[in-house]
Amino acid sequence: MSVRVGIGYDSHRFAAGRPLRIGGLTVPHTHGLVGHSDGDVVLHAIVDALLGAAALGDIGSYFPDDDPQWKGADSARFVRGAAEALAAGGLRVRQVDVTIIAEKPKLAAHLGAMRAATARALDVEMSAVSIKAKTNEGMGWVGRGEGIGAVAVVTVGPAETG
Repeated sequence: MSVRVGIGYDSHRFAAGRPLRIGGLTVPHTHGLVGHSDGDVVLHAIVDALLGAAALGDIGSYFPDDDPQWKGADSARFVRGAAEALAAGGLRVRQVDVTIIAEKPKLAAHLGAMRAATARALDVEMSAVSIKAKTNEGMGWVGRGEGIGAVAVVTVGPAETG
């Protein structure tokens, strides 16, 4: 099997009374993201990209939001599950690139820790993970501070044998 590419997207709206989980971290902010699990848009986008690269469906196929076992779950579990599904098909993660779209909070100080947490969840070197944050320049639902979105692109390839 050759190298394959997957794209993932996720977004969640803000809500008071929840911690903000993003990129595998809890980031200080006035609001968290609504979701059946922890609402981590970065990790959810990565899961969809991984599953897409392997033609295995999407996050809801593996971790449905109506299943009580995933209520409040740490999304790193979803990343590990997707990576295990790839491994079962003879694939492994080669590279991950994520763009977070958020007006607030400012995320630059947290990006290195997000990269490290994501690399741990995927069992890859940190050099294989890129995470960037951009604003929406005040436009649209992100610009109005209603939530956060993330886009992920992953490259997967054959697992090494031998």
